[in-house]
Amino acid sequence: MTPDSPAFTVWTLPGVPEVRPGDDLVKLVAAAATADGRPGLADGDILLVTSKIVSKAEGRVAAAPDREAAIDAETVRVVARRGTLRIVENRLGLVMAAAGVDASNTPAGTVLLLPEDPDATARALRAGLRETLGVDVGVVVTDTFGRPWRNGLTDAAIGAAGVRVLDDLRGGTDAHGNALGATVVAVADELAAAGDLVKGKAGGLPVAVVRGLGHLVGGADGGAGARALVREPGNDMFRLGTSEAVREAVRLRRTVREFTTEPVDGAAVRRAVAAAVTAPAPHHTTPWRFVLLESAGARLRLLDAMREAWIADLRRDGRSEESIAKRVRRGDVLRNAPYLVVPCLVMDGSHDYPDARRAAAEREMFVVAAGAGVQNFLVALAGERLGSAWVSSTMFCRDVVREVLGLPEHWDPMGAVAVGHAAAAPRERPERDAGAFIEVR
Repeated sequence: MTPDSPAFTVWTLPGVPEVRPGDDLVKLVAAAATADGRPGLADGDILLVTSKIVSKAEGRVAAAPDREAAIDAETVRVVARRGTLRIVENRLGLVMAAAGVDASNTPAGTVLLLPEDPDATARALRAGLRETLGVDVGVVVTDTFGRPWRNGLTDAAIGAAGVRVLDDLRGGTDAHGNALGATVVAVADELAAAGDLVKGKAGGLPVAVVRGLGHLVGGADGGAGARALVREPGNDMFRLGTSEAVREAVRLRRTVREFTTEPVDGAAVRRAVAAAVTAPAPHHTTPWRFVLLESAGARLRLLDAMREAWIADLRRDGRSEESIAKRVRRGDVLRNAPYLVVPCLVMDGSHDYPDARRAAAEREMFVVAAGAGVQNFLVALAGERLGSAWVSSTMFCRDVVREVLGLPEHWDPMGAVAVGHAAAAPRERPERDAGAFIEVR
């Protein structure tokens, strides 16, 4: 190593006693740092503190029989579940197993909850050490995480003060002059992992010190804190587990009647069609066809022809011109959408029956399959963050639709789906009690 090579040193602070509720962590850390002639702490040092001793000092201890209740209380939402294991988002915004409720390094019969506010704890520790030892240090509160796609555990930052938690390199260049467009380094997590290498999981060494990275330390207000490491929900592409993602997509499937002018990605619609055609169908058939109206001209030709057919039907029903105008205006949801899809039913592979009863049942099976395909389609669109409205109007003028779109005679349009980006967030709707729709025999 040459004298100007980047380097840092990390070591543990032995001598931190077993922490109990009400203990003063500042005094315990300061005493451990200066005991037995140790050099203590210096300006620019970074203190890495295991969250368990913070939780113990704060009295965040619960009886073990209440572990599941403790997890429930700490949970904001369930991300994934497998058997008894739950990956959840806790009240701190952290996604982790069991909400961070831990039965290790605590007396039998108890469990530890995460600190109430790890960033506030880090700020208090930093201020206390400045007052006690006269040093300006950074503080990182750490906890152990599993990680998606990777085996093994590592420590990460859940609280921080006086430390640059994120190093935003966007706008810079690499050694080859390439622009860095998405590089934001989680510095606080890297520090936490470095500290864990010397603290260990079972060594009884809950505090480590990093020296040589003083450029990461500073800020009178303590900085953004580790909360800045938590990805905002709108930018989180992996927010849900498999079954939870399915349920969430079903929940998000709402009828949208007002759309923005933002274009629809045709590839997203095609992915939704791929989901649609996995629906069950009779006799191993594929009774779905999806006509994608991607050009404005195609949409207008169809909608104008359908409007004329609808007006003619309403006049035959004896409706007044005023009543007809109102109905036509209410039916403009398709006209307001930037993208239309016409799902069609085909009876290829259906069985011929001589009597009307069985022939009607055969068609009903295919109609049910078509509905299942459309439901898959709508849910998949919701998963693509696209709004939709399934409107039945093409079923009232199938001949017109077939003629305008040039469809085969045996294709039966099963409504039309307006697709686009919702102009406003959907209104809240009450949860439906599934029990009201269930009969058990």
